Amino acid sequence: MNGTDLLHGTLSAGSFSDRLPPLRQRADVQNAWLKERLDTFLPSLMRREGFDMWIINTREYNEDPVVMSLLPEPAMSARRRTILVFALTEDGTVERLSLDRYGIKGFYERAWEPKEETQYECLGRVVRERDPQRIGIDTSDEFAFGDGLTHTEYNELSAALGETLMARVESAERLAVGWLEHRIAPELTVYPSIIALGHAIIAEAFSSRVVQPGVTTTDDVRWWMREKMASLNLRPWFMPDVEIQAADQPFDANFGARRELRTLIQPGDVLHCDMGYWYLGLASDQQQMAYVLRLGESEAPESLRAALATGNRLQDIHLEEMKIGRTGNEVLASALSRANEEGIEGQIYTHPIGYHGHAAGPTIGLWDHQDGVPGRGDYPVFDNTCYSIELNIRQAVPEWDGAQVMMGLEEEAGMIDGQMHWLAGRGEKLHLIG
Repeated sequence: MNGTDLLHGTLSAGSFSDRLPPLRQRADVQNAWLKERLDTFLPSLMRREGFDMWIINTREYNEDPVVMSLLPEPAMSARRRTILVFALTEDGTVERLSLDRYGIKGFYERAWEPKEETQYECLGRVVRERDPQRIGIDTSDEFAFGDGLTHTEYNELSAALGETLMARVESAERLAVGWLEHRIAPELTVYPSIIALGHAIIAEAFSSRVVQPGVTTTDDVRWWMREKMASLNLRPWFMPDVEIQAADQPFDANFGARRELRTLIQPGDVLHCDMGYWYLGLASDQQQMAYVLRLGESEAPESLRAALATGNRLQDIHLEEMKIGRTGNEVLASALSRANEEGIEGQIYTHPIGYHGHAAGPTIGLWDHQDGVPGRGDYPVFDNTCYSIELNIRQAVPEWDGAQVMMGLEEEAGMIDGQMHWLAGRGEKLHLIG
């Protein structure tokens, strides 16, 4: 099985169904990754960001965005109140403590005995005993991922630590973002297959196995994708989207605002999809394009193929401008400048991907922020991180009286050992239906 087969529809999503492990085995894989991340990456991250201690205190059903990435499977929420304490030790390792009723055996040392003291009394004692000089808590002006500490929990923590220790407390924003965005080697080994599975689902959705022109609607395809994910025990993080562009419905900046959009798929249509799910705790997010063949056609019109090639060119430029240490805003500006020099009319709105779909890390443009995104766009690119390279180009179609087609493309790529790589290839041909 290769990336070309998956991208161009030779294989179906059913080819994967008997290869995906059961939920219990998936949990074992994720827990092995978590243990390795805690043992090997967290100490270096705390040293990088200069923190002696990191405190995460959160409550059931109002979870800090970081906490679920720190709890082993099959945890589905914090239990009542969960407090995790990470303390950097003199030997360079991190002491990991859980202050909760149940304990998290194998991952954290249980440090609270409810019959002897309250949970926050325990936290105050634990912090005083270790006497950290710089303490991180999850508050942030810019990143939701670093802003999970609620007002009530902050007040409880402040009372437990007291004035002297609270004077040492700072935002752990970069700890939270750094923890979430980093991918260890085993995750990077498996991530390509997670993305390839998405390619297979899209290839089947954009085929005559699913689409019958004149009968099938865009909603039919969207729900087919949703059902396919459910059948494979994949959890979508948004509802799949499918849209039509055609001579009677070309791309418009106000697409959908001025008229009722056609949803019945017909020969000659260009289809665009957007789909993403979680598998093994890691998210996917992909956009690809298809063409519905007219009677007698065996290929899409040259103008549409040329437009897709332009989109591929913008992808190339974007990846070339991704450099370790550059901020998201710097990557955006340099890539768009080069695109403009080449006469490409396009937009870039790339986001990190990992434990979340729109994940932790630098924001590289938004639809309505092509001049940069203050704050989140000022965060730099780090090594061993992954991104949904998301963008579009607009190009005239002579067969549509010169109206534009929009090629919306999105594929996963990783900054791995200082170089950007597609995790499972990219779409360089339109899916053909008919």
